[in-house]
Amino acid sequence: MKKLWRSLSNKKDSSETNIDDIQMEHIPAHIAIIMDGNGRWASKRSLPRIAGHHEGMKVVRKITKKASELGVKTLTLYAFSTENWKRPKTEVDYLMKLPEEFLGTFLPELVKENVKVEMMGDKDLLPSHTKRALEKAQIDTRDNTGLVLNFALNYGSRAEMIHAVHKVLADVNNGILNKEEITEEVFSDYLMTKHLSDPDLLIRTSGEIRLSNFMLWQLAYTEFWFTDVLWPDFNEEHLLDAIRTYQQRSRRYGGLK
Repeated sequence: MKKLWRSLSNKKDSSETNIDDIQMEHIPAHIAIIMDGNGRWASKRSLPRIAGHHEGMKVVRKITKKASELGVKTLTLYAFSTENWKRPKTEVDYLMKLPEEFLGTFLPELVKENVKVEMMGDKDLLPSHTKRALEKAQIDTRDNTGLVLNFALNYGSRAEMIHAVHKVLADVNNGILNKEEITEEVFSDYLMTKHLSDPDLLIRTSGEIRLSNFMLWQLAYTEFWFTDVLWPDFNEEHLLDAIRTYQQRSRRYGGLK
């Protein structure tokens, strides 16, 4: 059983990042991040929770830029889960405005950096202004060939898998798919990540050690890295620390090295 590593790093000045010891030929192709701790960051400063979410939005920009510079192919960010609708309406309303604010501010920079914006999750429940902002970003960056910035928004892994099962059953019933042909690879093609590789590295901030219904199928052989650092305090050096740890791991996928 893989050991779950915890980093107890303190906040560092992002200007001090040093990649001399990073194996550039061994950068994780797909990094997934559970961005946790925005509310606690705000509470510690006697600020409203939305202040933490706003600060966390700035971190998304920094980490996206650094991941792109390192040559990461895909960066998936858990922005809003299917369970987050249970939060107070004022907080949910603000969270639904964040994609519009983030993309409205940083979309030109993402275009310039050759970043391609994508989204996975159920769009049907999203407010129209949130969907418009995401659709515009996807259209404006669809020809970009660099980092894929994949927002998991109104996303839940269990719902994703149930939806995939429904599609598989429909294709079997319609004669498109034979049930004997169903393999792990075939099932993966019915998921929202069918065009993406599975994550190589999962990062979760804020000290919590759980997956919270995030990419349960795709994370089967992903390396996990947990840190007590709250998301608004997460910086480029923390990202490099996670990658350094990843590069020290031996990925055997159930076999022997």
